[in-house]
Amino acid sequence: MKMRDIMPEHVREWVTYMTGKGASAYTIEFAKGSVLNAIFTTALIDDVVTIHPSHGVKIPATPSKPRRIITPAQFDRLYQALPDADSQLLVETDIESGMRWGELTEIRVRDLDFETGILTISRAVVELTQDEHPDGGRFLVKDYPKDKEYRRFKLSEQIIAKLQAHAVAKGLGSDDLVFTYQPPAQPKTRRSNTSATPPRGMTEPNEKGRQYRHGTLTAYNAAKCRCEHCRGAYADYRARRRAGGVDTPRTPRARDTDGHIPADWFRHQVWLPACKAAGLDGVRTHDLRHAHASWLLAGGADLQVVKERLGHASIATTEKYLHSLPTADETALDALTRMRNSALARSA
Repeated sequence: MKMRDIMPEHVREWVTYMTGKGASAYTIEFAKGSVLNAIFTTALIDDVVTIHPSHGVKIPATPSKPRRIITPAQFDRLYQALPDADSQLLVETDIESGMRWGELTEIRVRDLDFETGILTISRAVVELTQDEHPDGGRFLVKDYPKDKEYRRFKLSEQIIAKLQAHAVAKGLGSDDLVFTYQPPAQPKTRRSNTSATPPRGMTEPNEKGRQYRHGTLTAYNAAKCRCEHCRGAYADYRARRRAGGVDTPRTPRARDTDGHIPADWFRHQVWLPACKAAGLDGVRTHDLRHAHASWLLAGGADLQVVKERLGHASIATTEKYLHSLPTADETALDALTRMRNSALARSA
């Protein structure tokens, strides 16, 4: 259909059609509430259409998902599970500032005033495909888009001291990135564990029904057994071949980057293993931003101050973090317990 021919009734029919096809409420909300609205808003501004056909069209209600807010104790476990000091400093800066990933990984030394502790956020980096990038690269730095103004807020003395020591130790200049991608220097080697007690009996039957003795190459290759004993035997076999010059370890694959940290690399190589070791499956790096806001509000910080630190356009967004910690209802439960105990004491 031509855009000028689309009426609200057609949008309602489209929403009904998507519902009938089994599309979730979240999918419909994104398709209609974000994509279609943006298209027709631009068309209306450009005088392509005279009405906005998607305005006022109701869509299925989407229940708001509860935010995952980690506690300080959970963060400490996660912090200790991180592999090195650089990743610990990055994650600690994130929880102390509440920055988005694109803001955090674009911070440069000149953005930090080590004397006053003020951090200025004026840019964000976006990771693109080479086809989407104007120069064929992977990372595009943009001026800070929120409200078309910079964000400035103060960091704690302890994190400022750590960031300053990091910049000095790395010899960073004023225009250098504070956090950079470090390509792997050595190929990964699997630890052998042939000392593990081999399982009793034979391996599980493979697709052809054949079984093999544990700790042999056929058990690892043909039966695809991945018990500790078989994994260790295969690792020892490969190590002996490499020591004899027969096999050459594959060169570690380095990411194509200008120094910015790829989000997926950090997630899979650093974040997810640390979360698993800390027993925090399902936690995202963006959840540190939620935790920052929740901890501030739970500690008595002013709502307007938190709004400005996080760069929210509306204070209603900041209000969603009120009482979001697992311990937020403890005062209510304590009051309920006191009332019940006093009632029981009177009846006794």
